[in-house]
Amino acid sequence: MRRRASAETPKTRRYSSSVWYLCLLFLVYLVHGYLGFDLWRGIRKMRKHLIIFSTFVLAYCGAGEDMTPIPSDEHENHEHEADEPERASLSPTVDEHEGEEHEDLHVSLENQREWGIKLGEVVAHDLSSRIRVPGTLTLNQNRTAHISSLIHGQISFLSVDLGDNVKTGRTLLTLNSPEFAQTQADFLEARARMNLSRREYDRAKMLLKENAIEEKEYYRREAEYQQSSAEYGALGSQLHSVGITHDQIDELIRKCESMEDEEYKCEIANPNLPVLSPLTGTVIFRDAVAGDHIEPEKTLFTVSNLDTQWAILDAYEKDIPFISKKSSVTIESPLYPERGFPGRITYISDTIDEKLRTVKIRVEVDNIDRLLKPNMYIQGIVENSADGRKLAAVPEEAVQNLNGEKIVFVPEEEEVFTVRHVQLGDKVGNSRIIIAGLELGEILVIEGAFTLKTELSKGTSGAAHVH
Repeated sequence: MRRRASAETPKTRRYSSSVWYLCLLFLVYLVHGYLGFDLWRGIRKMRKHLIIFSTFVLAYCGAGEDMTPIPSDEHENHEHEADEPERASLSPTVDEHEGEEHEDLHVSLENQREWGIKLGEVVAHDLSSRIRVPGTLTLNQNRTAHISSLIHGQISFLSVDLGDNVKTGRTLLTLNSPEFAQTQADFLEARARMNLSRREYDRAKMLLKENAIEEKEYYRREAEYQQSSAEYGALGSQLHSVGITHDQIDELIRKCESMEDEEYKCEIANPNLPVLSPLTGTVIFRDAVAGDHIEPEKTLFTVSNLDTQWAILDAYEKDIPFISKKSSVTIESPLYPERGFPGRITYISDTIDEKLRTVKIRVEVDNIDRLLKPNMYIQGIVENSADGRKLAAVPEEAVQNLNGEKIVFVPEEEEVFTVRHVQLGDKVGNSRIIIAGLELGEILVIEGAFTLKTELSKGTSGAAHVH
């Protein structure tokens, strides 16, 4: 960078001082000679002398300016260079033209040895990956049930508590429900009407064969039987809808038939409705107290099989190509640093979160020992084995960050290194996949790149640009 030299020199300053000194002496002379009496008369008498003196001063100043030498930039630059100490050879080369930047760095062989600069090739790497993805644990929703009553009633008895392990069909509580009793009574009445209409229908078929009954009567009894059968089936389905199984209905029918044999009325059914567990698991939620009046929409228990958990992972958008249902997954928890929990990917979301730019990955994790708990923070290690494809890879130490961009150093000559901007892919062990910027077999700095970046940063300041 060149600086413009100042136009004022010591000789010029001597000319200017002399002129102002003469001007001052002349003014003192005039004041002493003419202004000792009347002011205005003195000024009129001075006019002639002032004109002569002004002409003299202007001519003298003009001559002095023309005689003032202006030193050239080249002369000053030579003087400056003579005073400036010799620069070190490792500094980046700076061009005199502002705005040019070649991003070259000159480093002597001696400095390369001192800094531990080592060169290596861009190697081919199998396309395998190991990605660490954050996430949380949640219940396996395929093995979890939120249990409620399907009918109005009052809790009369509780059979389980929090933490109890239950099997499918286990009674959780008993509900006293007049509505349930009425449904049973309607079912038994419908069954009785169906049995009666069936007997009449069977008799009508016999009489029709003997022409002892008209066809109209036969069809009437047939229709009554079909109608009563439909009512009986509908009420049986209604009992199923409130949680009654086929075995329980059969037991209700046997009980009614035994009471008929003993000439007891069976219209009054049992109002106690058992609420059963639909799966094997552990009671992890309870909102039921004996004596409570409940509505069908209220959740009374939650039962979940805790032998497996779901790990919901948030994978970054750039990691999507390296994740599939064939990937092997290991779940790690900071509570158990020495242990991994194997899992398998069961679902990969088809959409990306527009704010977080992540995709949800669902992993089913084995939890036989019950060490993992819902809502725990975990890390998922997603691994893919090599599939035969080869990609360019370099040691991670070779890649540096400069002004927000990823760079490597490529030797141009024996003592010259050029900055090469690269686009990175996945991290594989201690290497980074290079998507763009380098080719297989190219030579680059694999050790000491950080030192080169530091020296490059020192040489870039203000309007100076690095070559």
